[in-house]
Amino acid sequence: SSAASDVYKRQALLYDFYGDMLTDKQRDVVELYYNDDLSLAEIAENYDITRQGVRDIIVRAEKTLEDIEEKTGLIQRYHRTRATTAALRSLCSQLQALNQARFMDRELDDLGRQLSDAIDDLERE
Repeated sequence: SSAASDVYKRQALLYDFYGDMLTDKQRDVVELYYNDDLSLAEIAENYDITRQGVRDIIVRAEKTLEDIEEKTGLIQRYHRTRATTAALRSLCSQLQALNQARFMDRELDDLGRQLSDAIDDLERE
């Protein structure tokens, strides 16, 4: 379902941003569960603990990741930055098209290229 997919994507993003903040065991279990698609039972067997023990580790790790995002807001800022760079890219393209259609001004063309390069730099960060 889409809701489950959204939760999975959110957890993956949280893990990508903050996974290094987890304990080694939390990181290993979360990776086995989300990235390697192992079941709770399979992970429990690997670590010689109960399925509930595995579930507890995952829930604790997810809460840790959510708490870090709540405090730092890095993912939220990341999404805002991406939306802003997409808007800037669109405006830059419109400006370049307008220059091509009406003015054919070399300086405007050069400024458009510089602006586009600056947006590329932002997107690489």
